[in-house]
Amino acid sequence: MSGPHARSAHADPLDGDVEEALALANGGRSGPRPDDAPTPPPAPTAPASPRTRSSAPAHPERDRQPAPPGARPAPDTPHAPHGAHGHGEGTSWTAARRAAARAGRSAAEHRARTARAAQHPAPAPPPRTAEPRVSAALAASAVDALDAIAPVPVDENQLPLPGLPFADHTPPPAPPAAEPAATEPARIPPGATSSPLDEALGLVLAAPLTALTDLPSFDTSAMDGWVVAGPGPWDVRDEGILAGHEPPPRLSDGEAAAIATGARIPPDTTAVIRSEHGHLDDQGRLHPRRDVTHGQDIRPRGQECRSGEPLLPAGSVVTPAVLGLAAAAGYDELVVVERPRVDVLVLGDELLTSGRPRDGLIRDALGPMLPHWLRALGVEVTAVRRLGDDPKALLKAVRKSTADLVVTTGGTASGPVDHVHPTLRALDAELLVNGVAVRPGHPMLLARLDEGRHLVGLPGNPLAAVSGLLTLAEPLLRELSGRAGHQEPYSAPLHTAVHGHPGDTRLVPVVVRQDEGSGHEWAVPLRYNGPAMLRGIAAADALAVIPPGGAQEGQEVEILDLPWSWGSR
Repeated sequence: MSGPHARSAHADPLDGDVEEALALANGGRSGPRPDDAPTPPPAPTAPASPRTRSSAPAHPERDRQPAPPGARPAPDTPHAPHGAHGHGEGTSWTAARRAAARAGRSAAEHRARTARAAQHPAPAPPPRTAEPRVSAALAASAVDALDAIAPVPVDENQLPLPGLPFADHTPPPAPPAAEPAATEPARIPPGATSSPLDEALGLVLAAPLTALTDLPSFDTSAMDGWVVAGPGPWDVRDEGILAGHEPPPRLSDGEAAAIATGARIPPDTTAVIRSEHGHLDDQGRLHPRRDVTHGQDIRPRGQECRSGEPLLPAGSVVTPAVLGLAAAAGYDELVVVERPRVDVLVLGDELLTSGRPRDGLIRDALGPMLPHWLRALGVEVTAVRRLGDDPKALLKAVRKSTADLVVTTGGTASGPVDHVHPTLRALDAELLVNGVAVRPGHPMLLARLDEGRHLVGLPGNPLAAVSGLLTLAEPLLRELSGRAGHQEPYSAPLHTAVHGHPGDTRLVPVVVRQDEGSGHEWAVPLRYNGPAMLRGIAAADALAVIPPGGAQEGQEVEILDLPWSWGSR
């Protein structure tokens, strides 16, 4: 069967003949197609795999536009042949990053549309799409309130304030009716979700953070000491005031009470006198050691914010400090952009998962490395699978994946066991970037698997894979996770000159150091920067973007921070 209906006989390779699907994707067809052009025999350097017909043939003409059947190149994106290694061939590095960012925006918009359709379903059955990930349970979880915190009784383990012990009693808990009603949950925008505070770190706010209460919500003591009313000296009450207890009674003029930091201030209070700024005479009267000003060491209600006041805009990254602010402002959950889900597929029969390299086998360096870097980009790594060089396993894994992004390692060139391109053709994927004019990492690729779902194919060499991660995966995930405005590009002068490729951009590991004399930051290139080397990137803070032809000492170059950069800056 040929032509546009050739795929109907095996619409789901998982349910049919996987090898047949791959063979057809590689050109094993019974009839001509309108877009086929005569092609020379396969190059001897890239023979078909002796084990299967599913390896990519080395036909540069076929790999140029128009694309092979099922692989639809984006009309506005330049492409390179699968095995091209000429100077400057392939999508330019900056164009590749722009294409990846567009793909991320498209995926984010699809996520929002899918969620909106789930909230307002149409009468007709919806088209086959990814399952929306905003569950109905979110609304229920958003209104759960924390139990009231019971006041802590004073006991022998608590130190009294200077000169006056606290009464040993446990105040009764506030009646349930006095507890404020649960706050109306914030509206969840399409494509967002509600996350408990302890799971929101590193995510991005999908809605503004607005104060749910005044902060502080009552006048409170900023210091341990005494709270006083009127002019002194003051008669000191027998009982002090602790944080978390029932409201204290009003003080009369000339009266004082010992108070702890964070405790409520009685009505009509003049000031708080710090422990070190007051003393008690023989009659137990309080005297100040310095002048007392009205309102000193009192945090008035609403000093930090008023209820309803905006605290942070949508798009802010949830840091530990944001979690603290949200908790203080009354939040149990935050409305955040959903964390993108990523599956990692590690390819290669030569890879070991333990022990030393031996007998032509090497250790898998990408399996341990990539998932953590992806998590640092704000994603959930849902699977890490080692598939070897099995085309059937690769096709099944990609077809079964429901992740927003599939990341493969190796298999992106046109050798006998490079199965990524045949798999994409079998899946009718749309190639958005097919080779990038960058070293290392030239044979990286980006494809749209389905509406809102993509695949990034990384080269198998470790440093080349890192290059592909920052060139294609990072811009896509930044858009999809809502971080588009959080990474401003910056540059630094090179400490030493760097040789360049005649036609391609180079990404070189560097450490960023401050010059003690001038105070300026310099990018210091690292020596071990070959495609298969990790020694340089392990010591690096970032990658320097070296333009074609190289860069001279002192020349400003763009700097790409690594997802986790633990070097000193």
